[in-house]
Amino acid sequence: MIVRTLAEAEKSDRCVKADNGNWQSVRLSLKEDKMGHSFNITTIFKGTKTHIKYANHWESVYVISGSGKIETLDDGKVYDLTPGTIYLLDEHDEHYLYGGKNEDMVVACAFTPPLSGKEVHDENGVYPADVD
Repeated sequence: MIVRTLAEAEKSDRCVKADNGNWQSVRLSLKEDKMGHSFNITTIFKGTKTHIKYANHWESVYVISGSGKIETLDDGKVYDLTPGTIYLLDEHDEHYLYGGKNEDMVVACAFTPPLSGKEVHDENGVYPADVD
């Protein structure tokens, strides 16, 4: 059994911050845990816009607190994100993720295949297939 807290993970190398300052992700479970997925608590900072396309991963995202928006680039649809909302990137959807105007948005994210913990978005908004 593996047991760890968000507070201890925030104080370790499991806490990854975007180079552009748009988000912080605390990787609670990673590839090394051998669960077949990874699980993060991510904060999307207010007033930010992040380009993302997970070409190598599927992601499920559940909004815990705060608010924001997601815009899919293929069709230009914009969805409000509020607590209790989940979105599933089941087609490697290229999108923009917006932090709320007045508050940060905190989300829980599950990735398949699992992240190693060292990933950051490249210039196309993609995480590499595997980072060791």
